[in-house]
Amino acid sequence: MKLQTVKYDSLFTRLDFRSKLVAMLSVTILAFLWESPIAGGLLMLSVVSFCFLAGVRLNYLGNILKVMIPFYIFLILSMGFFNVEQVKLLTHRTELTTLLSLPQTWWLVGNAKMSLEGTLYGLNIVFKTLTMILVIPLAIFTTDVNQMTVGMVRAKIPYKVVFIFSSTLRFVPLLLEEVQSIIESQRLRGLNFEKMGWLKKAQIYAKVAVPLILNSLSKSQKLEIVLQSKAFSGSSNRTYLHESALKTPDYLLMTVSILLFVAAIALYFSFGIGKFAWLLYT
Repeated sequence: MKLQTVKYDSLFTRLDFRSKLVAMLSVTILAFLWESPIAGGLLMLSVVSFCFLAGVRLNYLGNILKVMIPFYIFLILSMGFFNVEQVKLLTHRTELTTLLSLPQTWWLVGNAKMSLEGTLYGLNIVFKTLTMILVIPLAIFTTDVNQMTVGMVRAKIPYKVVFIFSSTLRFVPLLLEEVQSIIESQRLRGLNFEKMGWLKKAQIYAKVAVPLILNSLSKSQKLEIVLQSKAFSGSSNRTYLHESALKTPDYLLMTVSILLFVAAIALYFSFGIGKFAWLLYT
């Protein structure tokens, strides 16, 4: 079983991991820096578009949304109702635009006001997190683990860090396979997961975690023994079966990413493009 990859070969799968890493870091820093929901939304849509072009599987994107939607709803509501002082500081205004006002008779939350600016601030946080989450497949899912390892070593990243990262990526499919095997064995014993409620399913999955953790500890101990027997030193001075070479598209991607990043930073601090009030008030 392999780590989930893209559906088909594309330009992204032929790029070197180092160039993808530069682009991923540039997008992540910009997503973290920009406060404007407009700029953040455009950046998120751009990342989603590149995910589609790269052939990232739709079920991955759907699972991300299913997991994060409850958190995002809570985030937008809490920011809209309670994030007042910070939004006033960002907008340089003493009064905020009321979007929704709760009846005064409601217990605890009576007369609470949901501001438009607070809601937009919450949306910007949603865009930030989605951008940071979705930019990962563009680098990870479109690169073979072996190519990724060699690329990180060529980028002068310490080999011990590279080894831990690559080992984690290799272990994730094994863990998922073990989870599936445990669930299938439970089905053979007569458990019908399809007819269970979500609370009962949670209890079953909690029980699955115990053998899964024990098996993971056993595998990690075996890996440690193997590394010690082979006198693993963590040195990057070794030969590699796979090669990693930067080509013209890689240099082009790194150059464009760096130029766009520098331009965005300059526009942010010089003209306020990307700040919270950008294009919201005229």
